Amino acid sequence: MNILILNGSPRHHGNTHAVLQTMKGILEDGNIVEVLDVCNLKLSGCCACDSCKRNGGHCVCPDESDAVIQKIIQADAVIFGTPVYWWGMSAQLKMVVDKFYSQDSQFKTMHKKIGVMVVGANELENPQYRLIHEQFRCIAEYLHWEPAFSMSFSAYEPGELMMQDGVLNQLREACAAIINQN
Repeated sequence: MNILILNGSPRHHGNTHAVLQTMKGILEDGNIVEVLDVCNLKLSGCCACDSCKRNGGHCVCPDESDAVIQKIIQADAVIFGTPVYWWGMSAQLKMVVDKFYSQDSQFKTMHKKIGVMVVGANELENPQYRLIHEQFRCIAEYLHWEPAFSMSFSAYEPGELMMQDGVLNQLREACAAIINQN
Protein backbone atom coordinates (compact mmCIF):
# COMPACT_ATOMS: atom_id res chain seq x y z
CA MET A 1 0.00 0.00 0.00
CA ASN A 2 1.24 3.48 -0.89
CA ILE A 3 0.59 5.88 1.99
CA LEU A 4 1.21 9.63 1.90
CA ILE A 5 1.39 11.54 5.16
CA LEU A 6 0.98 15.30 4.81
CA ASN A 7 2.51 17.18 7.72
CA GLY A 8 0.93 20.62 7.95
CA SER A 9 3.03 21.78 10.89
CA PRO A 10 5.86 24.27 10.48
CA ARG A 11 7.37 23.10 13.78
CA HIS A 12 9.92 20.47 12.82
CA HIS A 13 10.28 19.29 16.41
CA GLY A 14 6.68 19.75 17.53
CA ASN A 15 3.98 17.32 18.54
CA THR A 16 2.35 17.00 15.12
CA HIS A 17 5.69 16.11 13.54
CA ALA A 18 6.48 13.58 16.29
CA VAL A 19 3.13 11.81 15.97
CA LEU A 20 3.35 11.62 12.19
CA GLN A 21 6.89 10.24 12.33
CA THR A 22 5.70 7.62 14.82
CA MET A 23 2.85 6.69 12.48
CA LYS A 24 5.30 6.43 9.60
CA GLY A 25 7.36 3.96 11.61
CA ILE A 26 4.31 1.86 12.40
CA LEU A 27 3.06 1.89 8.80
CA GLU A 28 6.38 1.08 7.11
CA ASP A 29 6.03 -2.64 7.74
CA GLY A 30 5.01 -3.84 4.28
CA ASN A 31 3.92 -0.44 2.95
CA ILE A 32 5.50 2.42 1.05
CA VAL A 33 5.19 5.48 3.30
CA GLU A 34 6.23 9.05 2.63
CA VAL A 35 5.96 11.99 5.01
CA LEU A 36 5.74 15.24 3.12
CA ASP A 37 6.35 18.38 5.16
CA VAL A 38 4.15 20.78 3.21
CA CYS A 39 5.60 23.72 5.13
CA ASN A 40 8.92 23.15 3.36
CA LEU A 41 7.33 23.55 -0.06
CA LYS A 42 6.72 26.64 -2.10
CA LEU A 43 2.93 26.81 -2.14
CA SER A 44 0.36 29.43 -3.00
CA GLY A 45 -3.35 29.66 -2.56
CA CYS A 46 -5.80 28.92 -5.35
CA CYS A 47 -6.46 32.10 -7.34
CA ALA A 48 -9.71 30.77 -8.89
CA CYS A 49 -8.45 31.30 -12.45
CA ASP A 50 -9.93 27.94 -13.60
CA SER A 51 -6.89 27.31 -15.81
CA CYS A 52 -6.59 23.87 -14.23
CA LYS A 53 -10.03 22.99 -15.57
CA ARG A 54 -8.86 23.76 -19.11
CA ASN A 55 -5.40 22.14 -19.06
CA GLY A 56 -5.88 18.64 -17.68
CA GLY A 57 -5.95 19.55 -13.99
CA HIS A 58 -2.58 21.22 -13.54
CA CYS A 59 -2.32 24.36 -11.45
CA VAL A 60 -0.61 27.16 -13.37
CA CYS A 61 0.60 28.97 -10.25
CA PRO A 62 4.40 28.88 -10.03
CA ASP A 63 4.56 26.65 -6.97
CA GLU A 64 4.97 23.01 -5.97
CA SER A 65 1.30 22.19 -5.47
CA ASP A 66 0.99 20.22 -8.71
CA ALA A 67 3.72 17.83 -7.51
CA VAL A 68 1.86 17.34 -4.21
CA ILE A 69 -1.40 16.67 -6.03
CA GLN A 70 0.38 14.06 -8.19
CA LYS A 71 1.64 12.33 -5.01
CA ILE A 72 -1.93 12.28 -3.68
CA ILE A 73 -3.14 10.74 -6.96
CA GLN A 74 -0.53 7.97 -6.61
CA ALA A 75 -1.33 7.24 -2.96
CA ASP A 76 -3.80 4.62 -1.79
CA ALA A 77 -4.23 6.45 1.49
CA VAL A 78 -3.53 9.98 2.70
CA ILE A 79 -3.05 11.03 6.30
CA PHE A 80 -3.50 14.72 7.03
CA GLY A 81 -1.70 16.01 10.12
CA THR A 82 -2.16 19.54 11.33
CA PRO A 83 -1.85 21.69 14.38
CA VAL A 84 -4.85 23.85 15.21
CA TYR A 85 -4.44 27.39 13.87
CA TRP A 86 -7.32 29.66 14.80
CA TRP A 87 -10.03 26.98 14.77
CA GLY A 88 -8.76 25.44 11.54
CA MET A 89 -5.98 23.52 9.85
CA SER A 90 -2.67 25.26 9.23
CA ALA A 91 -2.57 27.66 6.28
CA GLN A 92 0.13 25.57 4.64
CA LEU A 93 -2.04 22.44 4.64
CA LYS A 94 -5.08 24.46 3.56
CA MET A 95 -3.20 25.63 0.47
CA VAL A 96 -2.73 21.98 -0.52
CA VAL A 97 -6.37 21.14 0.18
CA ASP A 98 -7.56 24.13 -1.86
CA LYS A 99 -5.60 22.84 -4.85
CA PHE A 100 -7.76 19.67 -4.76
CA TYR A 101 -10.04 21.75 -6.99
CA SER A 102 -7.60 21.15 -9.85
CA GLN A 103 -8.26 17.38 -9.77
CA ASP A 104 -11.63 17.06 -8.05
CA SER A 105 -13.23 15.22 -11.00
CA GLN A 106 -10.40 12.69 -11.08
CA PHE A 107 -10.26 12.44 -7.28
CA LYS A 108 -13.94 11.45 -7.24
CA THR A 109 -13.15 8.36 -9.29
CA MET A 110 -10.39 7.14 -6.95
CA HIS A 111 -10.94 4.98 -3.93
CA LYS A 112 -8.75 6.42 -1.20
CA LYS A 113 -8.67 6.11 2.53
CA ILE A 114 -7.90 9.16 4.60
CA GLY A 115 -6.90 9.76 8.16
CA VAL A 116 -6.92 13.03 10.05
CA MET A 117 -4.71 13.79 13.02
CA VAL A 118 -5.09 17.15 14.80
CA VAL A 119 -3.01 18.55 17.66
CA GLY A 120 -4.01 21.64 19.61
CA ALA A 121 -3.21 23.29 22.90
CA ASN A 122 -6.80 23.48 24.10
CA GLU A 123 -8.78 20.77 25.83
CA LEU A 124 -10.34 18.24 23.46
CA GLU A 125 -13.86 19.55 24.18
CA ASN A 126 -12.97 22.81 22.40
CA PRO A 127 -14.96 23.19 19.13
CA GLN A 128 -11.80 23.81 17.07
CA TYR A 129 -11.15 20.07 16.81
CA ARG A 130 -14.72 19.34 15.72
CA LEU A 131 -14.53 22.05 13.04
CA ILE A 132 -11.37 20.63 11.48
CA HIS A 133 -12.66 17.06 11.56
CA GLU A 134 -15.98 18.15 10.07
CA GLN A 135 -14.20 19.89 7.20
CA PHE A 136 -12.22 16.76 6.37
CA ARG A 137 -15.36 14.63 6.69
CA CYS A 138 -17.08 16.87 4.14
CA ILE A 139 -14.07 16.69 1.80
CA ALA A 140 -14.04 12.89 2.02
CA GLU A 141 -17.78 12.71 1.41
CA TYR A 142 -17.56 15.02 -1.61
CA LEU A 143 -14.66 13.07 -3.14
CA HIS A 144 -16.15 9.65 -2.22
CA TRP A 145 -13.09 8.85 -0.14
CA GLU A 146 -13.26 6.61 2.91
CA PRO A 147 -12.46 8.14 6.30
CA ALA A 148 -10.36 5.56 8.19
CA PHE A 149 -9.74 7.59 11.35
CA SER A 150 -10.08 11.07 12.74
CA MET A 151 -8.29 11.81 15.99
CA SER A 152 -7.40 14.78 18.15
CA PHE A 153 -4.76 15.34 20.79
CA SER A 154 -4.19 18.13 23.25
CA ALA A 155 -0.54 19.09 23.72
CA TYR A 156 1.50 22.25 23.42
CA GLU A 157 5.11 21.86 24.54
CA PRO A 158 7.34 19.95 22.10
CA GLY A 159 7.61 16.29 23.12
CA GLU A 160 4.60 16.51 25.42
CA LEU A 161 2.22 14.43 23.33
CA MET A 162 4.31 11.30 22.95
CA MET A 163 4.72 11.20 26.75
CA GLN A 164 0.96 10.94 27.31
CA ASP A 165 -0.49 7.57 28.32
CA GLY A 166 -2.19 5.60 25.58
CA VAL A 167 -1.05 7.71 22.63
CA LEU A 168 1.04 4.97 21.05
CA ASN A 169 -1.87 2.52 21.24
CA GLN A 170 -4.18 5.08 19.63
CA LEU A 171 -1.68 5.59 16.82
CA ARG A 172 -1.39 1.83 16.27
CA GLU A 173 -5.18 1.55 16.01
CA ALA A 174 -5.32 4.44 13.54
CA CYS A 175 -2.59 2.86 11.41
CA ALA A 176 -4.45 -0.45 11.43
CA ALA A 177 -7.58 1.35 10.20
CA ILE A 178 -5.63 2.86 7.29
CA ILE A 179 -4.11 -0.41 6.11
CA ASN A 180 -7.16 -2.61 6.74
CA GLN A 181 -8.30 -3.72 3.26
CA ASN A 182 -12.10 -3.92 3.30
